[in-house]
Amino acid sequence: MTLRIRRVHEPAGPEDGVRVLVDRLWPRGVSKEAARVDEWPKAMTPSTELRRWYHAGEGSYEEFARRYEAELSAPEAAALLDRVRELAREGTVTLVTAAKAPEESHVAVLARLLG
Repeated sequence: MTLRIRRVHEPAGPEDGVRVLVDRLWPRGVSKEAARVDEWPKAMTPSTELRRWYHAGEGSYEEFARRYEAELSAPEAAALLDRVRELAREGTVTLVTAAKAPEESHVAVLARLLG
């Protein structure tokens, strides 16, 4: 299983395998051609409410991660998580995000759960 994390603003490469956009909103200033996204499972991304809560600085990263994991237990999100996990078993999967600090974002939670 190979799981990678890349910012969407970095050029796509052949080593990326299946590119999965893990942001709810399309990243500004990036064309669909440049992003080269293969999958965009929006229901697997943090809810708008949770995203706004975290970006407003109202809580810690640990609390954000706990709340996000709870959201990922919903049936649709869990099914999408299983799909990405299966893709990673078959080959390389790159989680693509516009987050400036992926290690302190929902991407780190996804990587941990998928790994």
